[in-house]
Amino acid sequence: MNRRLLWMPLLAFVAIAGLFAWMLSQHSDRQVRSRLIGKPLPAFALPPAAPGKPGLATAVFQTGKPRLLNVFGSWCVPCAAEAPQLARLAKAGAVIDAIAIRDTPADVARFLSANGDPFAAIGDDRNSSVQLALGSSGVPETFVIDGRGRIAHQHIGAIRDEDVPVLLEKLAAAR
Repeated sequence: MNRRLLWMPLLAFVAIAGLFAWMLSQHSDRQVRSRLIGKPLPAFALPPAAPGKPGLATAVFQTGKPRLLNVFGSWCVPCAAEAPQLARLAKAGAVIDAIAIRDTPADVARFLSANGDPFAAIGDDRNSSVQLALGSSGVPETFVIDGRGRIAHQHIGAIRDEDVPVLLEKLAAAR
């Protein structure tokens, strides 16, 4: 009986180690999708985030024309990496508005100067309250908003070259 008890800690350790190894091998989706897809944008009115740019409010998304809403931060490296794709989208006719989170006007102005400015308006969301209300879990994220102010599509992460046609398609479908 004593010999069996001596092996119990080792067996328990092997079982726990095996459980951890199995859990680590399982694929998990770390992207958190917004629960507002297909629903209206939450009501908000944000002050301007950069000199010379208007702020952003929910009403601008209810004008009958679909728009993109980009959530970014000047401190975000992937946000800078997606700047050329945002410029391509704007050149293709997409109207792009933005929400700058946890930022300052001076930092946003430097970011736009260094990376280009495809945005029609940029709202200042210093405490990320609008970002969280949208169901956005990080930056960058881009939402396709239909002409009635409903979230039609959510793109999580930096926009890559292959994402540009998809976003243009989603914008066209959101009419």
